[in-house]
Amino acid sequence: SVIWVDAHADINTPLTSPTGNIHGQSMSYVLRELQSKIPVLPNFSWIRPCVSAKDLVYIGLRDVDPEEHYILKLLGVKVFSMSEVDQLGIARVMEETCDYLFSKVKKPIHLSYDIDAIDPSVTPATGTPVVGGLTYREGVYITEQVCQTGLLSAVDMVEVNPLRGQTEEEVQSTVSTAVDLLCGCFGRLREGNHPSDYRLPEEAEKRSRKQI
Repeated sequence: SVIWVDAHADINTPLTSPTGNIHGQSMSYVLRELQSKIPVLPNFSWIRPCVSAKDLVYIGLRDVDPEEHYILKLLGVKVFSMSEVDQLGIARVMEETCDYLFSKVKKPIHLSYDIDAIDPSVTPATGTPVVGGLTYREGVYITEQVCQTGLLSAVDMVEVNPLRGQTEEEVQSTVSTAVDLLCGCFGRLREGNHPSDYRLPEEAEKRSRKQI
């Protein structure tokens, strides 16, 4: 299963892309249903489709080309655009995401997280920022919930670009948010954490420590 958190769908094919930018086509190369729509391109023959449309969920979309919108509808891909996030709330979005992906078989999750899914007021140092994105809290909540499924097998964090920051503050805000998102993937909770083997010290242990 793939959870794709992004402002963009990145599902254009080389034949539908209005810009020709390869970074806006990555999903089309790995979807089985689009295999026949991808022309043979030099240096890309090693890529093998490995994801079915029914195992893909998008969260945070808000900048989708008409051609991409057609593909999403044609393949019946599950999409929670920012309209759905606003309407349902991020907790409901994650609940429905898990229900959808795990309704039949629980498969390992690959979480693909583009930092431009977060609103550029929080993460401005990125190549293609789009206003109206996820809040910091919504973004972290996604990672916490994916981690708690116990099925997260891989995560990628993309489009963090310090060169795009206009000030040091913009760079730090973007980078620190990306780090927090990754920490959420690996189990850090905002309520706090403690080691699994931690136990409260006994009075005798406190006295022995003082003597040492």
